[in-house]
Amino acid sequence: MTGTQDIVFAPLVPVLALWVLAGLAAAMVALALWQGLRGWWLRGLAALAVLAALANPSLQNETREPLSDIALVLVDDTASNRIGGRDAQTEAALAHLEGSLADLAMDTRIVTVADDAGNAGTQLNTALAEALADLPRDRLAGVFVVSDGQVHDADLPVSVPAPTHLLKTGLASDWDRRLIIRNAPAFAILGEPVTLTLKVEDQGAVPPDTSRFTTLRYSIDGAEEQSAMVPIGEEMELTVTLDRGGMNVLQFELDEAPGELTTRNNAAIVQINGVRDRLSVLLVSGEPNAGQRTWRNLLKSDPAVDLVHFTILRPPDRQDGVPVDELSLIAFPTRELFVEKIDEFDLIIFDRYRRRGILPNAYFSNIARYVEEGGALLVVGGPELAGAESIWRSPLGDIFPARPTARVIEQGFRPQITELGQRHPVTGGLQDQAPASEDGSPAWGRWFRQIEMEHERGQVVMTGVNDRPLLMLDRVGNGRLALLASDQTWLWDRGFEGGGPQLELLRRLAHWMMGEPELEEETLTATSEGNRITILRRTLRDEVGEVTITAPDGTETVTQLREDGPGEYRAEWDAPEVGLYRLSDGELDTVVALGPRAPREFEETIATSGHLRTLVDSQRGGVVELEDGMPDLRLVREGRTAAGRNWLGLTPRDAYLTTELRSAALLPGWLWLLLAAGFALGAWLREGRR
Repeated sequence: MTGTQDIVFAPLVPVLALWVLAGLAAAMVALALWQGLRGWWLRGLAALAVLAALANPSLQNETREPLSDIALVLVDDTASNRIGGRDAQTEAALAHLEGSLADLAMDTRIVTVADDAGNAGTQLNTALAEALADLPRDRLAGVFVVSDGQVHDADLPVSVPAPTHLLKTGLASDWDRRLIIRNAPAFAILGEPVTLTLKVEDQGAVPPDTSRFTTLRYSIDGAEEQSAMVPIGEEMELTVTLDRGGMNVLQFELDEAPGELTTRNNAAIVQINGVRDRLSVLLVSGEPNAGQRTWRNLLKSDPAVDLVHFTILRPPDRQDGVPVDELSLIAFPTRELFVEKIDEFDLIIFDRYRRRGILPNAYFSNIARYVEEGGALLVVGGPELAGAESIWRSPLGDIFPARPTARVIEQGFRPQITELGQRHPVTGGLQDQAPASEDGSPAWGRWFRQIEMEHERGQVVMTGVNDRPLLMLDRVGNGRLALLASDQTWLWDRGFEGGGPQLELLRRLAHWMMGEPELEEETLTATSEGNRITILRRTLRDEVGEVTITAPDGTETVTQLREDGPGEYRAEWDAPEVGLYRLSDGELDTVVALGPRAPREFEETIATSGHLRTLVDSQRGGVVELEDGMPDLRLVREGRTAAGRNWLGLTPRDAYLTTELRSAALLPGWLWLLLAAGFALGAWLREGRR
């Protein structure tokens, strides 16, 4: 505790009035002096006593409790400051600061700056601003930053009312090699080359004998690695071709160079979404019918589809006597479509097509070959599918999943999704898009015609009258074939009896046939958010096996999947580190990239004072290289330079807390008036004896 005494004033009149009276008194004293009155000085003392009484002086006694000064220490605990022995330098510097500040009776406040969760790097200025907001600024004597200087929010202005110093970790001999992805597209067209721009860069004190070339290894979706010799310090272009739709993970990695600071920035992960180019669809309608507009509207509404549509209006067996050269119809280019350019189509649709001599058997054989080699065929059957002109009776019949019995069922029925169909991505979940009827089935509108089929192979995903096959899907060789044994889907499109999910069903059906990854029956996919990996297994089977997760360091973890819906199994797993993880259930494999493709903490790894130089210089602070030894701490007066050769300074703030305040009048008012009267009487007596 310390005490102080001060004289304070509490004027009884406004201060302006007090100054006016003081001026008048001074004028009267000056007049008396000018006239030669012997009591002029007594007149002045009398006026001064009156003014003192009006000023009301009092003696104030203040009891103070001194407060310790505060030193703020920011410790960089981000990833870049834990490499190359910097973590040990940081611990030693912190211990030295704590000891030295304790010797100076400083209250030490330590703030740790950790890695930013959003890959924003070292947010040191943000942490400094937040710490200053919680501290009494009039007690802050100094700020010490223990860091490698790689700060990613240095542009954030911070007002620091005390000297600020940087204790820089790292060594002058540090050097590092990093891989930079200059340009990587987010999307790429399947089957077409895509170019990525990369650069290998050396930083820091690179040894003179370091090779100017290194080996770059890369792989797509965890497949077999490829390698190439690349120059250092030059941008290069790498061309890759994607053959799988959906998200593709490309991993790039450099060989470790002897003596480099870290290998964490020697690898990079790029994710490119593989998309198909505009899909080509050939729609052949055997005759005008109500359903063909449904198919045409669906396919024309998709901007990614190029549709070629032909409707047979005048078959060869039709003889009406009109010369061909007088018809406005165009000839059906059968050879061009089904021989020369058939492989350019992604999907062929036969909508109520019948054999009328337009396509010979050789063309149907070519269509079957097209399907087996990877094409897709959709057959929408009406009454003609059950008759003698059915395309089942052509070479296409060899790849059909069912055989027509020649019976056409003409009665109302509601399509039903089979148990297998509830697990299939084409029809799964469609039953949830309509209210349930009394028997629990979806309350869709009825259809009124179905071609009776005998199922032979493939998957029946929808049934009609008496559970007879209605929609069948099958894989033929490398291709796909779908058979819809009714031409009544247009009733749903017209909203008959409430309609049904016609648009979604046909959209899924068309995209499944064109190989969209999201509609595959057997898939293993993984997504990441933060450090959590979500695994999704889609299957048509009743159960699935375990999934083995291989971490970037080679360790394996086995996880069980739980059923999350018909045909869907899911698991969530927290990964211990960022990197590329490989997943396999023994049949399917996939990869997932965890974390940023290139962590910001490792974009620049060489220690520097450049980012914090403005902040340090503005507060008259200094920078100390920790590899040269620990600095001494000194107290310096405010406004003086706070750094020198191997020493750093703090400014004492002399802050205190007032615990008691007492005040008493210097003299009572009546005594001031008595003094004034006495001085006035003395002046009168002295001047009266003249």
